[in-house]
Amino acid sequence: MGGFFGVAGRDDCVTDLFYGTDYHSHLGTVRGGMAVRNGRGIMRLIKDITNAQFRSKFEDDLGKMKGSYGIGVISDYDDQPLIIRSHLGNYAIMTVGRIDNLDTLAAGVFKSRMAHFSEMNGDLVNPTELTATLINQGNSFEEGIRHAQDLIEGSCSMALLTDDAIYAARDRLGRTPVVLGRKERAYAFSMETCAFPNLDYEVLRQLGPGEIVRVNADGIQTVQAPGNALQICSFLWVYYGYPASEYEGINVEAVRYRCGAALARADDVDADLVAGIPDSGTGHAIGYANECHIPYGRPFVKYTPTWPRSFLPPDQRIRDLVARMKLIPIREMIHGKRLLFCEDSIVRGTQLQDTVRWLYHAGAREVHMRPACPPLVYGCKFLNFSRSRSLLDLASRRAMKELGEEAEYVDEYADANSNRYAAMVDQIRKRLGLTTLKYQKLDDLVTAIGLPKTKLCTYCWDGAEPCNTCPARTAVPELSTV
Repeated sequence: MGGFFGVAGRDDCVTDLFYGTDYHSHLGTVRGGMAVRNGRGIMRLIKDITNAQFRSKFEDDLGKMKGSYGIGVISDYDDQPLIIRSHLGNYAIMTVGRIDNLDTLAAGVFKSRMAHFSEMNGDLVNPTELTATLINQGNSFEEGIRHAQDLIEGSCSMALLTDDAIYAARDRLGRTPVVLGRKERAYAFSMETCAFPNLDYEVLRQLGPGEIVRVNADGIQTVQAPGNALQICSFLWVYYGYPASEYEGINVEAVRYRCGAALARADDVDADLVAGIPDSGTGHAIGYANECHIPYGRPFVKYTPTWPRSFLPPDQRIRDLVARMKLIPIREMIHGKRLLFCEDSIVRGTQLQDTVRWLYHAGAREVHMRPACPPLVYGCKFLNFSRSRSLLDLASRRAMKELGEEAEYVDEYADANSNRYAAMVDQIRKRLGLTTLKYQKLDDLVTAIGLPKTKLCTYCWDGAEPCNTCPARTAVPELSTV
């Protein structure tokens, strides 16, 4: 995924920028970067945070950075922010999202024979550099950002640090959040509202889908009004959003309690203990336990000081190692017990399979699993919250293949009322070694979030893709010779 933070004020912003960016560390483990503008231009730092926390990598360099305007990013893949020189002026840019038509857009740029890309990752064009190239086709930053947003398929929220302001833009359908904040002598924007309280910012409002604002020390100006079509990612509340944050005014932890309660109301299993797969399963488990009055406990704990979130590393072997090493079982809480676990989701299932094996090895009598969302049947094509390279990485697709069917009946497998859905779930249950497995119903998840389904992206569960809400895109023009 990734996340960003920016601040414009009348005083030095580096401390706020550093801590505000750090509050997005749960969204990425590959690169961290900050850029500030002062009288000498733009100063930038980018660090590899693969094996170290953002704070530990940047803390010693803070004294070298000075400026009243700054942007910071936690990236799950690319080096950011980038510094760009163009006819619009010098600026730094950072992006969060996924550009599905990246190759097509790059080919359109090459038609002019007047452009190149230098920030390559192997053979792949850096999405942030491509976004900057599209912006540079405009006659102003506002026009360029609108132009880029219109052409990008997938999602792309971005921020630009210019000579006299910061531009922040939410992706065209609002799949990722951007929120505005204010305190005395400074304004800020963030993807996580949890970044604001301890820095003394108050939340002003969320940006609407496709909205562009210009932020400086004097205030915030809307330069592109928001659109009406919202498709915010539901997984923010289920999994990768931070519990203390809220999106569209709806708190993550409160949604997880409601999800767990909905799972309990739909269940009739007998268990001795309810637990969550830490950390994101914990809120769901508390909601379940409170609803059904079965004791809540922690049969294993997570060792957090040195291990990142296990879904972020691109290598499956590293993901499995992280998942195994950071969860430590407590045998006294497991032996002889009928355990019911709430999990945020089952994506691949490989880590969960190992966890279930450990539980039985520690003496569990039964292990029941209750994911807080439906089976993931479709691979996400709008955000990079998962690095799966094939649909067969998904536990549901592997089960379909094992049942001898796959693409032809996908819609039926996604239908919780169908026989094929029941067979798929049972196949997953057997592979994971579970006593029982029961997923959240999509309607119950939508109710727990509290937004109309038409405003939520639920593609990975039901394949819903409301393209009728998307404005038409124009062809990619050749680069301007300006």
